[in-house]
Amino acid sequence: MPISITEVDGGACACIDLAALRHNLGVVHERAPGRRVMAVIKSQAYGHGMLPVAQALQERVDAFALARIDEAVSLRKAGIDVPLVVLEGPLTADDLGLARRYALTLVIHDLHQLALLQGDMSSGALDCWIKFDTGMHRLGFDPAQAGWLLGQFRALPWLRLAGLMTHLANADDIADATTETQLSRMRLVLPGCGLARSIANSAGILAWPDSHADWVRPGLMLYGASPLIGRDADALDLRSVMTLSVPLLAVHRVSCGEPVGYGGTWRAPEDLSLGVVGIGYGDGYPRHIRRVAKVLLRGHRLPVVGRVSMDMLTVDLRGLPEARVGDRVTLWGDGLPVDEVARWADTIPYTLFCGVTARVTRDYGG
Repeated sequence: MPISITEVDGGACACIDLAALRHNLGVVHERAPGRRVMAVIKSQAYGHGMLPVAQALQERVDAFALARIDEAVSLRKAGIDVPLVVLEGPLTADDLGLARRYALTLVIHDLHQLALLQGDMSSGALDCWIKFDTGMHRLGFDPAQAGWLLGQFRALPWLRLAGLMTHLANADDIADATTETQLSRMRLVLPGCGLARSIANSAGILAWPDSHADWVRPGLMLYGASPLIGRDADALDLRSVMTLSVPLLAVHRVSCGEPVGYGGTWRAPEDLSLGVVGIGYGDGYPRHIRRVAKVLLRGHRLPVVGRVSMDMLTVDLRGLPEARVGDRVTLWGDGLPVDEVARWADTIPYTLFCGVTARVTRDYGG
């Protein structure tokens, strides 16, 4: 059967629905009323594009959280004037200079960073959060040091303390007691000191009201994926922000028993039409996706068959024989939740979002 050639509608595209993004922020406000919101837009806003996301949300949040100094500096240079909080804090004395120059707020979580502050000879004001390790054992001071630390920080007259924070390790599992333990430990850190507190991530916002404190830090939920084990985004009123799609590249027939793709790991169970989709692991679609994986084409879920290649994957078109070259295929997003695709790949939505490569066009609407 000859392949028909038609005009193909562009290439791989991650369509970013900014209206859905703002809707998801509205869910944050509904679940944590009266709390200040520090929206987490690190790692290019989880692959969605840091600057467009910041521009879409800046009038509706109280601060943005970034991982690194360079992320925050790039936003300042682009004209974002909302408070910017650098979660990893400073590594060198030069970072302190950048923080002052660009009015960045630093999270201080290590004695090395305290020493940098104490050795700093500049006189300009600097805003900082103090981070405590209440059980994740990644970054943060020992809560037992809290009283001594507060004295050290308050001895620096140019330092302005924004508040105290910690990070929840197991909040995605509502049956896990670790979160209650962490909340109990955080309550004992400098009670009555008059400083604001920030504890809740997305899972905390949705499942642990006692974690809301003064500031919440939504990340994954902003982008329309569920942060809770066993709960889908739809049930949490979260809307897909990224829809990853690409045109169907080719349609051809394969005979019963013929192998498809590298290694011939899948063979046609009968004579059938096969669709070749112009996306692969070079674009961020997971090579290790399991055989239950599906794509969405004209409202039909069709199986991914054979191995995912760098630039292509193949789908079984028996469920949609009328499919044609140029039809848009959805890999995840509207109609095919990223939570489900992540399960097929034995991973989490974060890795799928962040793994979408630069050669995939981002298209913003809403």
